[in-house]
Amino acid sequence: MPKRGYHHGNLRQALVDAALQLIEAKGPTGFTLSEAAKQAGVTPAAVYRHFEGRDDLIAEAARQGYEIFADLMEFAYQKGQPSALAAFSATGRAYLAFARKHPGHYIAMFESGISVNRTVELAAVSTRANAVMEKAAADLSEHIPMDKRPPASMFSAHIWALSHGVVELFARNSPGRASPFPADELLETGIGIYLRGLGLIKPDQSD
Repeated sequence: MPKRGYHHGNLRQALVDAALQLIEAKGPTGFTLSEAAKQAGVTPAAVYRHFEGRDDLIAEAARQGYEIFADLMEFAYQKGQPSALAAFSATGRAYLAFARKHPGHYIAMFESGISVNRTVELAAVSTRANAVMEKAAADLSEHIPMDKRPPASMFSAHIWALSHGVVELFARNSPGRASPFPADELLETGIGIYLRGLGLIKPDQSD
């Protein structure tokens, strides 16, 4: 097999791409650095020129995933403007869309056990992604009386948790679990129930 990393001058990215394929196929702990090296077409020793171990490789995959995720969240937020409700709902849907389109990145970010504080760069981009949903929550919170208004961080965390639960239980083919409703519908109705509870949408209003 040709050593693509050397030939293209981007061995580091070739290893990340190989890791993403292996993560998707075997899970974050189901492959070795040697397998990643073989997938990338290089010797195992070459891996250590860029990564100290498998966790470092997964952390870089997660960092790149958060970059994509943050950009997608920001795009969804901007697309929903000027409606605070539309912008907020769009960020929830963006989570589901990301998990479907980038499963390897999603697993590296949320299922690998790698801390977002492992590197400064990973922490920074994770914070950027969180900030988009908090910003959307803060915008929408302006429509709630002060005495009933939850902190924007709590508001966004509730929707993040709801989105994550739908993804984990019903959108990623969890063994033994099946839903009679599409994941998109579950998320939409769940967000709707939450927002109605806060008085942000009327009982007969679609979110």
